[in-house]
Amino acid sequence: MFTPLLDALIFFTLMTPSVGLMGRKVGCERVAVAAYATSTFIFSVTLIPIFYSQVLWDSVPVASGNPEQSHIEADGLSLFMATIYLFIGVTSCLFSIREIERGNVSGYYTVLLAMITAMIGVAFSGDLFTLFIFWEGMCICSYTLVAFRKERWESIEASYKYLIMSSAGSIMILYALSFLYGLTGTLNISYLAMSLAEAEKNIWVHIALVMLIAGFGLQAGVVPFHMWLPDALMAPPSSVSAILSAGAEKTGIYCLLKVFLTIFAPMRGIWQPTLAVLAVLTMFVGNLSALLQDNVKRLLAYSTIANTGYILLGLAIGSHRALTGSLFHILNHAVTTALLFLCAGAFIDKARTGSLRELAGIRRTMPVTGTIFIIGTLSLTGIPPLNIFWSEIAIITAAVEAGMPMLSLLMVVNLVLSAAYCLRMIQTVAVKKETSRSKRAKEAPLLMLTPILTLGFLSVLIGVHPSPFQAFAEAAITSLLSRWSL
Repeated sequence: MFTPLLDALIFFTLMTPSVGLMGRKVGCERVAVAAYATSTFIFSVTLIPIFYSQVLWDSVPVASGNPEQSHIEADGLSLFMATIYLFIGVTSCLFSIREIERGNVSGYYTVLLAMITAMIGVAFSGDLFTLFIFWEGMCICSYTLVAFRKERWESIEASYKYLIMSSAGSIMILYALSFLYGLTGTLNISYLAMSLAEAEKNIWVHIALVMLIAGFGLQAGVVPFHMWLPDALMAPPSSVSAILSAGAEKTGIYCLLKVFLTIFAPMRGIWQPTLAVLAVLTMFVGNLSALLQDNVKRLLAYSTIANTGYILLGLAIGSHRALTGSLFHILNHAVTTALLFLCAGAFIDKARTGSLRELAGIRRTMPVTGTIFIIGTLSLTGIPPLNIFWSEIAIITAAVEAGMPMLSLLMVVNLVLSAAYCLRMIQTVAVKKETSRSKRAKEAPLLMLTPILTLGFLSVLIGVHPSPFQAFAEAAITSLLSRWSL
């Protein structure tokens, strides 16, 4: 119906609640793990060869002459994002097996699978109507997962805040799509790019552009649309926080990148300065706010906002090197933030608190989790030879090469700010004297440690040998730019 990958994910999403109705909670977990294993195999066999051959897979080619038909397509950028979604999905699912042992387990895994399906659907959408349908599916799943612990008031408050703000963003996106359709008679991305090539002076095109920045930027956590994100990442289970930060939030960035570099490419002179201002604001607000936090998950949420600013900065610079750095940073930050949220989840599960003051010295009682947490935090600091260093240095050098040294300087200042709270986290976890709560903690079980160790290993591997991963990001950007002759 769509692609073999999406069809498999939809099948397993529908199958999971059926297993739950039979009263087999363990069966739901097995179905979820089987879904990711099967999907990864299908993805590797059917879609990865498309990436390396640089051949676009399209259910309805533009040459067919039907600009109104909805369709699914796979290019280098969408395959790059799908790889991230699948990997983060399987690690979060494995962690959930021990973290989510009570409540509506079948409902949880159903919504989790549906969310991954929707995110991949967004990446594979060849027109804005299909993208919006999958986008709304992703948002609905996100609200549900944020409110999973509905017995806690903070979860209900966070989900309502997320629901209201994200709904406002979706309305803006919908209005923008209606303006674009009224101007061109199509929402097909290929036809829109051609139709709007000469429409720079039309005021409605500019209004649609602003609405899309606000709508997609809200999901991406761009300042000033970021207010929902700290609560939404702090309240739910840590496996949900990981997939929101590494997946759903990155989907907003993906949509900004895809729309700007295709539909609005001729208007670079207008949106690039706007993105540069938003990127700088996002970096500073995220890092300065993180300095003031005591809750470890809330601190990581503000750090996620700051890293969104780094990614937007690469998009604002606009050179091939900068765009490659931004895409590489999406991968690196997804790995690192998922790692840190899962480590934080293990701490909270064993110490029953997310307060950094109460988690002091916990590395002594949870040596494996604590050590991997320190590695992830050092990566977040941008210290070589860990993964985030390479994408950050790519963006900084790209700004200098593009004749924008002030943007490079502002990013370096923000990296110093991020180093301050990262080193504070390391000092708290590893150096400070144990508290009564951290003394009672025990090492996380194997099912929690498996995804943590996997992500930690990948963070070190990318740092030590970044070339193939950076080449993956560069090939994805090259595929997009060459396709649209940018």
